[in-house]
Amino acid sequence: MSIALVVNSGSSSLKYQLLDASTGQMLASGLVERIGEERAVTTHRVGDEKFRSEQPILDHGAAFAVMMGSFLTHGPDINAHSPKVVGHRVVHGGRRFVGPTRIDDQVERDIDDLVPLAPLHNPANLAGIRVARAVFADVPHVAVFDTAFHTSLSDASSLYAIDAETARKHRVRKYGAHGTSHKYVAARAAEYLHRPIEDLKLLVLHIGNGASLCAVEGGRSIETSMGMTPLEGLVMGTRSGDLDPAVLFHLSRQAGLGIDELDTFLNRRSGLLGLTGSNDMRDVESRAEDGDQVARGALDIYIHRLRHYIGAYLALLGGADAIIFTAGVGENSQLVRAESLEGMEWLGIEIDPERNAERSDEERRISTDSSKIEVLVIPTNEELEIARQSFEAIGVEA
Repeated sequence: MSIALVVNSGSSSLKYQLLDASTGQMLASGLVERIGEERAVTTHRVGDEKFRSEQPILDHGAAFAVMMGSFLTHGPDINAHSPKVVGHRVVHGGRRFVGPTRIDDQVERDIDDLVPLAPLHNPANLAGIRVARAVFADVPHVAVFDTAFHTSLSDASSLYAIDAETARKHRVRKYGAHGTSHKYVAARAAEYLHRPIEDLKLLVLHIGNGASLCAVEGGRSIETSMGMTPLEGLVMGTRSGDLDPAVLFHLSRQAGLGIDELDTFLNRRSGLLGLTGSNDMRDVESRAEDGDQVARGALDIYIHRLRHYIGAYLALLGGADAIIFTAGVGENSQLVRAESLEGMEWLGIEIDPERNAERSDEERRISTDSSKIEVLVIPTNEELEIARQSFEAIGVEA
């Protein structure tokens, strides 16, 4: 078995999964929430069983100890299923990291150097790496970067029209995000279509609480909607997505909002939450169906932005072989899928209403048999992608 432990360390959380990278079988998964609080919550899953507990967890070291205790108490036996590699999700690799990278002390320093580009994410990712390297000292550790898949972007796509020297000095450019998911889903789409990925033009819509589009040509990212940070692009659960930069100047002058307040306002209090009071698409759709005009208006804004990007990326690709929906909203919302592609038959896109209405966790086609562009729903699996890339980085076949 090619066992990997995948770690996703957040500022106040630790997600983990123990899995067989060769088969995709998940052996166990878990989440430690509210790290730093007196009533932290741990959830550990093995098969169909879920174990929940609460206790004080003051830092990531304590969270890792709780994780190891969950394996000891609830299984599987971490010694009998010892990981051959530990893969870490790292949000930002800048232009420095173009693929999965085996972690050593220098890589840790490099990730730390990139903190200004992802101040909310990289410090937490690094905290998890340091604790895990201490616990699994004899196991290779690999960093898999959300930005790595997008290092293939051209300068035309990734540079902003600001003073070039200032941009270079402060590393201002588009880096993108969700790259691990986009890469995995694009590869799965090629397998589903029984075609080499090198021959395909794909549009991947990773739509969850965070959301981004990616135009993939020949297996390479050529454009993506998130920018220097995950704030750019689509309307999301709590993020505004695109807006006139002068809005910030206006809110600073007229509303008296400071830099940190503006950061919080756009990243945590905007998007669907700002428009409706809820960042849960299921709640917004339910309210819209019941006649709530505020919720319906928010959906119109959300869908309008999606359609704007879909059209732009189809133009960049010069057409597409397939459009793929993934992540929580993309995999589960028939309304978002239908309305985002409504009226695009002239482009060769035809949704089959019955296929689209089907609820399934499986990969599936939701376009008609006559649609020139295939429309697919493919569940993402970032943990499996991280595990496989981690084995790749240490030179071992999963």
